[in-house]
Amino acid sequence: MLRDRIRHKSLLDRVITADQAAAMIRDGMTVGMSGFTRAGEAKAVPLALAERARTDPLKITLITGASLGNDLDRTLAEAHVTARRMPFQSDPGLRKLINAGEVMFIDQHLSETVEQLRTGQLPPVDIAVIEAVAILDHGGIVPTTSVGNSASFAILADKVIVELNMSQPTTLEGLHDIFIPQRRPSRMPIPVVTADSRIGLPYIPVPPEKIAGIVISEKHDSFANVDKPDDDTRAIAGHLTDFLLNEVHKGRMGYDLQPLQAGIGTIANAVLHGFIDAPFHDLKMYSEVLQDSTFELLDSGKLTFASGSSITLSSEMNAHILPRLAEYKHHLILRPQEISNHPEVIRRLGLICINTALEFDIYGNVNSTHVGGTHMMNGIGGSGDFARNAYMSIFVTKSTAKKGTISSVVPMVSHVDHTEHDVDILITEKGLADLRGLAPRERAEVIIRNCVHEGYRDALADYFDRARARGGQTPHVIEEALSWHVALRERGTMMPG
Repeated sequence: MLRDRIRHKSLLDRVITADQAAAMIRDGMTVGMSGFTRAGEAKAVPLALAERARTDPLKITLITGASLGNDLDRTLAEAHVTARRMPFQSDPGLRKLINAGEVMFIDQHLSETVEQLRTGQLPPVDIAVIEAVAILDHGGIVPTTSVGNSASFAILADKVIVELNMSQPTTLEGLHDIFIPQRRPSRMPIPVVTADSRIGLPYIPVPPEKIAGIVISEKHDSFANVDKPDDDTRAIAGHLTDFLLNEVHKGRMGYDLQPLQAGIGTIANAVLHGFIDAPFHDLKMYSEVLQDSTFELLDSGKLTFASGSSITLSSEMNAHILPRLAEYKHHLILRPQEISNHPEVIRRLGLICINTALEFDIYGNVNSTHVGGTHMMNGIGGSGDFARNAYMSIFVTKSTAKKGTISSVVPMVSHVDHTEHDVDILITEKGLADLRGLAPRERAEVIIRNCVHEGYRDALADYFDRARARGGQTPHVIEEALSWHVALRERGTMMPG
């Protein structure tokens, strides 16, 4: 029943069609849309906006929490609606237009976007389009499977369009913890002191008069594509487990470790899956995306609580979790991304942060965004928020890509997202490099010995020997530093010829 979802009686008169809602969005506007890593995005209104643009062209600045699902980024970009996009995306169609220079993409740390909106460093949000599971009797909006930047968009925008998704279960109510930091310079500390700290409201506080329209939707979130662990990812997980066990044996932490954070994607998901068979217990998670491995760890009894900003699941896991969501709720919380990714909280809780690299170099600099140094893949996301402020910053990747034609360990990264100063541990299926307390020359020796594929190891060792002969704190043969990337472009492989 619609009245069960729209509990503020006067708002029942504001139910409109997606086309009517899309008509409120005008050329040149800045639009804040819900959605974080293919979860909880508004679905009907963006599709209506793209359809309208085919006969009534318009361009907008589109800001979200992270990536959108249901091919919405591609649909909006190919309809030439998206002129400017931030802070993250993962759609191949949009990526193509970004790399062609047709869409201006601003790649941001995920904790920063609403801070800049709040202080006027970015143009103000004209309209917020927020997916909800319910609107409460006082007008508060209950989000669906993500929070992301939705709360701040709704609070800061001139108008709010609510997309009420009837396919999302009402058991989502009570899962969210909406806390908005105070304005600077008199901001008080964020009172998250444990992963399960609840500090805010279970809804987004919005005056009812600000809700300009309510669109009814029944479209589901996109499902995550989660590959099963393979030999390489199991090896990476094994190296990490052995390393953490050694940290426990040295008395640096207990078997409950420190709270865990893991980036999205197949490798990070598989590495977390490896904790199921490890001897750790009573684990906590303070992360962005709660993915399949989160719930596998909860089901195994190894994980006791998980804090995130969205829930993104495979179709199989979604079918398992959503009907039983009430059973999981006391183990879960969804927060705004400026809280899940806040440097103050990350540093206070002392997180073990596991993120994925596209490539890293012999000194520990990490590229997580640009293929060949020029072409955007997805964006930095939250990895920078976590890496710089972590108790332990870990980056994982397979040692090669594209059937061995690309080495993931190179003389110099073609683009730097995380400098050597923010990277503690590097892991490939070949081994683990603990970089803590090592100078650059020592780092290079450990990385080459432990992490490089055997097909590239001799060539990388030769490069380092010749660089070292030239001297310097961080030795390079500067005219050859990017030669591996040049070889890939010209010959189709980094493999020594």
